[in-house]
Amino acid sequence: MPEAAQPGADRAADQLLVERIQAGDNRAFELLVVKYQRKVNRLLSRFVRDPVEIEDITQEAFIKAYRALPRFRGDAAFYTWLYRIAVNTAKNFLASQGRRAATLADSTVEEAETFEDASHLREVATPEAELMTKQIAETVNRAMLDLPDELRTAITLREIEGLSYEEIAQSMGCPIGTVRSRIFRARDAIAAQLRPLLDTSKEKRW
Repeated sequence: MPEAAQPGADRAADQLLVERIQAGDNRAFELLVVKYQRKVNRLLSRFVRDPVEIEDITQEAFIKAYRALPRFRGDAAFYTWLYRIAVNTAKNFLASQGRRAATLADSTVEEAETFEDASHLREVATPEAELMTKQIAETVNRAMLDLPDELRTAITLREIEGLSYEEIAQSMGCPIGTVRSRIFRARDAIAAQLRPLLDTSKEKRW
């Protein structure tokens, strides 16, 4: 598997986009919508038959995700978190109408909420969306490989493994303040590599 397709790089790219959204950059959210809208539609089609209802629920799920993003801390992959919101939105919609999911058993719901790869939920995206996703992942991959060992280890443990600052400090044998500094420097270096791709000014910090 090429490095650009590795799930860890994709998760790190999503997390960096989330941090841009949390800093007030709405264009980063548009990129996530482009990347995941078809996949969410595909997921919801297993709950709801009506295409119009699927579109409405998808839109509501993204609105809920956007409003909840200030509280998102990356403990799970972004798409796992988003799919959980979409699943709950669909279940609430059906419950409000006294209906049950059309084809999805409870065990499959749990799988859809937590399955990390989610390859069985993916549809072919537009060429533009796929190219942007690939370019972001490749850029993040290259930027992470260029980092000094201590910065790469810290950002990997935080953004890909999902460890807390305390756990990273214990793992790396250094104070939490050092961990925070390393992660900040790593993010800054990766942001510098992504700026030309995402059209972000040098003055903007994530």
